[in-house]
Amino acid sequence: MIERRPFDTLGGANHGWLDAKHHFSFAGYHDQARMGWGALRVWNDDTIAPRSGFPPHPHADMEIITYVREGAISHRDNLGNEGRTVAGDVQVMSAGTGIAHAEYNMEPGTTRIFQIWIIPDQPGGAPAWGARPFPTGERAGRFVPLASGFAEDGDALPLRARARVLGATLRAGERAGYALAAGRYAYLVPAKGAVELNGVRLEARDGAAIRDEPVLHVTALEDAELVLVDVPA
Repeated sequence: MIERRPFDTLGGANHGWLDAKHHFSFAGYHDQARMGWGALRVWNDDTIAPRSGFPPHPHADMEIITYVREGAISHRDNLGNEGRTVAGDVQVMSAGTGIAHAEYNMEPGTTRIFQIWIIPDQPGGAPAWGARPFPTGERAGRFVPLASGFAEDGDALPLRARARVLGATLRAGERAGYALAAGRYAYLVPAKGAVELNGVRLEARDGAAIRDEPVLHVTALEDAELVLVDVPA
């Protein structure tokens, strides 16, 4: 089962400094049919104006993954962590028992991010933050785990959920596959470029909610950059 969710049907709001699109219910956008997808709770497509951002605010009991599509995002939290994550790279914040953080676009140009929230397997635990580069060449032609709760994905940033966030870059005409285990849910968004997923066409920034598909076959119709999340039900 693949349900295409066209970009122009997403919820959202334009706050001037922030143009936010929501694949699932979030903030002022509520759709009872889009409350999440398995353990995936939030997928926001945020465009952040230069020299602006999110002031300090708290989180708890959530795995928050930020995938930078363009520009850079600067993070600071009450644990003393600071970092700047640039386009193509990823940061993960495990909110645990509670953390307060701020995220700003300190750049002279626009920053665009996907922010993805996954419900952890267990509540609590000490909060943590980390980031790392993922050069697009390392994921050329295949899906590579960027963040993962599986021990075998040793190069990925750690998640406190049996979930994966994966990235791939495909040239036009290239194909990549991913095996989806029985009972798992997946959600795919092309950050750039149109693709075909098991016969379903997706344009850039469309979402695809996926279940009961043992193998995902993705063919790039244009040069494409993809983000895929694989979560428990």
